[in-house]
Amino acid sequence: MGSIFSSSSGGASKEELEIAMDKAKEIVSSTSVVVFSKTYCGYCKRVKQLLTQLGASYKVIELDKESDGAVVQSALANWTGLRTVPNVFIGGNHIGGCDSVTEKHQAGQLIPLLRSAGAVNSE
Repeated sequence: MGSIFSSSSGGASKEELEIAMDKAKEIVSSTSVVVFSKTYCGYCKRVKQLLTQLGASYKVIELDKESDGAVVQSALANWTGLRTVPNVFIGGNHIGGCDSVTEKHQAGQLIPLLRSAGAVNSE
């Protein structure tokens, strides 16, 4: 018999999900820009390239390299409603995935967000 969480959490226990959620929230609250990513994901690469081009300082958590990455991804899905990567936070606020980040950039909203989070220098 599977756990009641198995459909959304990949079989993680409630306790494992809580630990992963605490870890994710600690990372997000202690870093101005966080990209939860996977090394082989093209959408993740696109977001990281954009942030690099903009000169932003950001932290990348490669979920496929983390021992608890699958559980962290499940916790993020519960927290943000976004199951996929990249999962981007700026200034402690959930921004979304590749499309959301790209749309904000095209609308001229990304750089002000990055500036207010202290991730890029004001010029």
